[in-house]
Amino acid sequence: MIYIQLFLSFMKIGFTSFGGMSMIPLILEEMTSHGWMTAEDLSNLVAIAEMTPGPLGINCATFTGTQTAGFLGGLIAVLGVLTPAFTLTLVIAVFFEKFKESSVMRRIMFVVKPICIAMILSVIVTLSSTTYFVEGAVQPFSIGIAALMLYLLIKRKWSVPMVIMSSAMLGVIFYGVLPMVRG
Repeated sequence: MIYIQLFLSFMKIGFTSFGGMSMIPLILEEMTSHGWMTAEDLSNLVAIAEMTPGPLGINCATFTGTQTAGFLGGLIAVLGVLTPAFTLTLVIAVFFEKFKESSVMRRIMFVVKPICIAMILSVIVTLSSTTYFVEGAVQPFSIGIAALMLYLLIKRKWSVPMVIMSSAMLGVIFYGVLPMVRG
């Protein structure tokens, strides 16, 4: 039964999201509704999924499925999240040439882009509450790391992988190594 739930949940995520960060609200909803993860677990999952190679949806499906139902669960969750993309890609490929210059297609994209931005902002707000505020306390190191990485990304033109790796290293230092040294 868990395998069917994993497949259907990730197939739903694949069919109703646009990939990348826009998947996170749907993943959060599915994970919490089934009791597979908490918002804090998802925050950690996104950090891990962003640091590993591959698309966010596949990384999240792999991790969630494996954590929930072992290797087979991970495989089934990945198949679930890939099924919609594969199906839709085949359908779109057939019709894209015919409609690519259509005014309807331009209007659709005009509407889709702001929706994606709103979903990403929603994710930022949701994940910020578990990353920058823990049990009501502000996490100054987390906020400092985020500010530094934003500066390096925008002003210094660092690559996204470099920013992710640097954030991970600083997180390990401030939240892993230093507390152990102090403790």
